[in-house]
Amino acid sequence: MIEYCRKCLLPDSKPDLSFDAHGVCSACSSFFGRGVIDWAARKAELIRILDQYKRKGASKWDCIVPVSGGKDSTYQTLKMLELGMNPLCVTAATCDLSLVGRKNIENIKSLGVDHVEVSPNKKVRAKLNRVGLIQVGDISWPEHVGIFTIPVRLAVQFGVPLIIWGENSQNEYGGPASDAENQTLTRRWLEEFGGLLGLRVSDLLGIEGMEQIRERDLALYQYPSDDELKRSGVTGLFLGHFLPWDGYSNALIAQNAGFLCYEKIVEGSAVDYENLDNYQTGIHDYFKFLKFGFGRATDLVSLHIRRGRLTREEGLQIVKMRDGKFPWMYLGKRLEDILRPLDVGVEEFISICDRFTNKKIFRVDEKGGLIKDKDGNLTKVKYDNG
Repeated sequence: MIEYCRKCLLPDSKPDLSFDAHGVCSACSSFFGRGVIDWAARKAELIRILDQYKRKGASKWDCIVPVSGGKDSTYQTLKMLELGMNPLCVTAATCDLSLVGRKNIENIKSLGVDHVEVSPNKKVRAKLNRVGLIQVGDISWPEHVGIFTIPVRLAVQFGVPLIIWGENSQNEYGGPASDAENQTLTRRWLEEFGGLLGLRVSDLLGIEGMEQIRERDLALYQYPSDDELKRSGVTGLFLGHFLPWDGYSNALIAQNAGFLCYEKIVEGSAVDYENLDNYQTGIHDYFKFLKFGFGRATDLVSLHIRRGRLTREEGLQIVKMRDGKFPWMYLGKRLEDILRPLDVGVEEFISICDRFTNKKIFRVDEKGGLIKDKDGNLTKVKYDNG
């Protein structure tokens, strides 16, 4: 039976999350540990590192900032400009770019930076989306790989050795202590925590439905070799290691610089400022709910609880109302239209959903069948401790 953190609402079913003897999750422990960090010293360290990478009088870029157009990457870009860097912003194209997502990418370009957008073969991407959905229950699997591999490949190709990432998700959302304090992104981090879900890019060749995909079609999804990384000296820094990271304040800063929010709270979420670029995100978050019993609303509410913006009781009511709804619509686009490029119909999609659903988490009938309401929504057995 699921147990929940005593401070926030994350469950012990979340991969890589641990709980201490008091029932407090590692994400909360990491956050509250920030109180003893000398942030002034961390920022001074960041400035010292950045100064080492500034191309004095040269035409090349000082760093690469991977940008989706979201609130965090907008903040990262603004921060690098503020600190006197000349960044090259790199967008690894999302699977199904939304209208607001395109506007926010264009807004980043208007901040006064060079920008490169890399768009992998759409036919190949659709096949990868389908394989990700069917094989590991993650329609966005290729995107999660590409957002890490593409900026690194361009860093090697263009000879720009510094990459500025955002927060280390293993710190912000919990994870092994040895990785929670990492300030650099490595091949090991990508393979363990970068969204591969046990499915390596090399595993794709030979999978049913991928017969027409050649190894060269997967080049953008391959991390550079250790030799390439060593020769080019490419390294990455998590900005959240040096500056106190807060998605909400990032959103406010980004909005002040032209970032656009959605016109209402995003489906399956609890805010209007996050996960706006990809129409497939609602499906991705729904599968997390099916597998582990929590979704995007739980993540966001827990972030606000830690920062004192919500009480745990207030957060629980929001989660019960908004978390894990069947994704009939996302950012105004219908489910069947989102699935069409994958050659997956709604009935097949529901069957895939049921296959990945953890029946220990949700209510079932006497025959073990999942109990759903008229809109296809499930009900968790347990929403809180006790």
